[in-house]
Amino acid sequence: MKNTAPPMRDILRTGQISEQLHALPNMKMPELWALWDQFFVHRPARPNRTHIESRLIYKLQEQAYGALPSGTRNMLADYGARFSKIKTAAPSTRTLLPGTTLLREFDGHKYKVTVLPTGGYEFDGQRYKSLSAIAKLITGTQWSGPAFFGLKGKKA
Repeated sequence: MKNTAPPMRDILRTGQISEQLHALPNMKMPELWALWDQFFVHRPARPNRTHIESRLIYKLQEQAYGALPSGTRNMLADYGARFSKIKTAAPSTRTLLPGTTLLREFDGHKYKVTVLPTGGYEFDGQRYKSLSAIAKLITGTQWSGPAFFGLKGKKA
């Protein structure tokens, strides 16, 4: 009868990895960052402990057992692209130059907004960070500022 049990070195390696993985939630952030720096060149812009732990778990397992074959990675990426319910919008390519004046007639009144050099907007002598804030002020309801001021094209 053939022995189908995994070799002892594999059992020991699995135990060591398991211990490392179970230790992560109890580690203090400086310890996690030290481990992170061993695997990654850059730290995340918006650190989140759950994200950091999950990435470290993956890297530790990858180090112990090897990476997924490129064919499998490509297949998973393709499945993600085809079946994901998360859709990303195309970034807006329209840029308003400072000094641009936006005109809008609403409810019988004419409204004028000026684009500021700082990236904000001026309306009625006040400064605003977004067109949506101005649209809400004018209408009293939540609006997309670019849509309200006619900057978004209509869908075909």
